[in-house]
Amino acid sequence: MAAAPGDDGGHRTGLSGLPPRQRFLALTPIVITVAMATLDAAIANTALPTIATDLHARAADSIWIVNAYQLAVMVSILPLASLGEIFGYRRVYIFGLVLFTAASLVCALAWSLPSLAIARALQGLGAAGVMSVNTALVRFIYPTRQLGRAVGLMALVVAVAAAIGPTVASAVLAVANWPWLFAINVPFGIGAFVLAVMNLPHTPKSPHRFDWLSAILNAGTFSFLILALAEAAHSAPPVQTAGELAAAVIFGVALVWRQMKLPAPMLPVDLFARPVFALSALTSACSYACQGAAFVALPFFFQGVLGRSQVATGLLMTPWPVAVAITAPLAGRLTERYAVGILGGSGLIVLSIGMVCLTLMPQTPSTFDICWRMAVCGAGFGFFQSPNLKAILTSAPPERAGGASGIVATSRLLGQTVGAALVALCLGLLSIHGTVVALSIGAGFAVAASLASFLRLAAPQQAGGE
Repeated sequence: MAAAPGDDGGHRTGLSGLPPRQRFLALTPIVITVAMATLDAAIANTALPTIATDLHARAADSIWIVNAYQLAVMVSILPLASLGEIFGYRRVYIFGLVLFTAASLVCALAWSLPSLAIARALQGLGAAGVMSVNTALVRFIYPTRQLGRAVGLMALVVAVAAAIGPTVASAVLAVANWPWLFAINVPFGIGAFVLAVMNLPHTPKSPHRFDWLSAILNAGTFSFLILALAEAAHSAPPVQTAGELAAAVIFGVALVWRQMKLPAPMLPVDLFARPVFALSALTSACSYACQGAAFVALPFFFQGVLGRSQVATGLLMTPWPVAVAITAPLAGRLTERYAVGILGGSGLIVLSIGMVCLTLMPQTPSTFDICWRMAVCGAGFGFFQSPNLKAILTSAPPERAGGASGIVATSRLLGQTVGAALVALCLGLLSIHGTVVALSIGAGFAVAASLASFLRLAAPQQAGGE
């Protein structure tokens, strides 16, 4: 298809989406890249001890292999989402994809802990470029009436990639050394780049300018918040943790105050004024806190309490993503007929029941005892994701799709970070038996998310799309 003057290829689209034959080709690179970015965040945790030993790094220092990536993602998602609105989601997405792929190669070639940490930060910046605009792009690939199907597939990809990350890492490390965990991204990244350049649509651009002060305040807010959570989880001196939390609050208040003055704020306070959007974001954060707590606590529980092997642990985690794979696409289609508040709330009730059942397992559970409980959790989680994604996207006007997409990624990562930090805190206070407490806290987050979802039924509706 010929490009219009001034274009750099691709297709132009409105809310009617791309023609049916082009949708699959446009969605494929997004699916590939989102899977890579989500997997990469998960596999690094599993490989951390191996990498630290190979690079002759102390365990306490090696945590920066994870922290550098996480910090880069969190501080850059909202600024990149804003740039997507200004310059086009396609350009920001391709920038993120190229940077992520190149940084993956640098990670594979890293020779020391500092070089790997820097490469991981660049990789996190690339991942943020992808995650900040991928759902906004999906909104312009599919028509609004079929958006549930597309977000169902995206929810499936994110959930399955996050769940199988430890298993994939263990499988790779069983046959190769750790640099291959990063090098394997390169061929997939090149393939996704070719597909993206050829098929991703161009989207309308916003006339507002990029606000550098907002970007600085955003970086300060999330940097200090992530550091405070990490320090609290590892029993740092209370004064240090309190200081970091105070700094996060100061930056956060300044950030919100700044956003109130902007027509298209980087932190979308204008969208949070819409009850359905605000409740959907809260639902997302709480549900991912539940998931984050479960995915960090369960491996410790299976190995430390039940005495299962690392391979067996990976297999025991499998029913969760399998159940998500079944229910997420189904829930996506059901959003075309039923209210997202009912679908999401019902799924989260099932998730909370599954989490409670995990905490009440027999002292010596069989594989079946574990697997059916994991499947219940996965079914509930998958049933929530697609409706919630659609609610966030469609409750925002088209010109603010970038802000909505940024919140999708931010709420997910913030929830997972909080959940993981709470698990670390429980383990620090109660040793291995803290895993059961962490699972109970996760169940509480699922209940809170369910209540927020049902509240959307009483919220006034504000159309964001067609």
